[in-house]
Amino acid sequence: MSGCALSIRDIHVSYGPRKVLDGLSLDVPCGEMFGLMGLNGVGKTTMIKSVIGLRDPDSGRIDILGADRLSMQSKRQLAYLPERFDPPWFLTGIEFIKFSLRLYRAPFVLSEVESSAAQLALDPAALRNRVQTYSKGMRQKLGLLATLLTGCPFLILDEPMSGLDPRARAYVKDMLRTVKGQGRTVFLSSHILSDMYELCDRVVVLHDRKFCYEGTPAGLCDYGQSDNIERAFLNVIDGRTAA
Repeated sequence: MSGCALSIRDIHVSYGPRKVLDGLSLDVPCGEMFGLMGLNGVGKTTMIKSVIGLRDPDSGRIDILGADRLSMQSKRQLAYLPERFDPPWFLTGIEFIKFSLRLYRAPFVLSEVESSAAQLALDPAALRNRVQTYSKGMRQKLGLLATLLTGCPFLILDEPMSGLDPRARAYVKDMLRTVKGQGRTVFLSSHILSDMYELCDRVVVLHDRKFCYEGTPAGLCDYGQSDNIERAFLNVIDGRTAA
């Protein structure tokens, strides 16, 4: 698939007198693994909510796969996993996945669901249990599983590694690489910058209402004058950058 999965043009967002996003513009090509970096409270969630239609920008335009973000065409092609994922506790894992896939008119194939669950180190047998019996890590895996199985060409994952142990994180990263290999676009927001360095083709750093860096993770290290991605990130937001 060619073209842009996400096109943002000069969006502004304010909460009362406080400006949160100030003239952001961004293109994310189809098939890219893209990362959004920033400290808590800088507007990352506001930006994501604006993209998926939960928040209206004061001005500007956002298109998803060539269609306005609020159109049915764009909504059918976008799947979103929020940072605080809390599925209905009275459903079993299987029931939640069936519900999620029905929303996207995606087929439910039990063997595929169980195989994908195993790839995420989620015991397929646990999918028959109610979500109220799940640990935080299991709920996170369930959310990832349902999001990935929609088959949507554009995925937005907000802190997808939250609550996962190192082994589970490794499985998730392998799964995301598989998704990218299918030509789908993955938009990640995460505080685990080492994961962003490992996975993402490009990243942006959001700070003080604007993007202060856009480029490859390796380029961020060069710009932030450090081989350590976390130190480079801090140098960039503090203005200690290469000329």
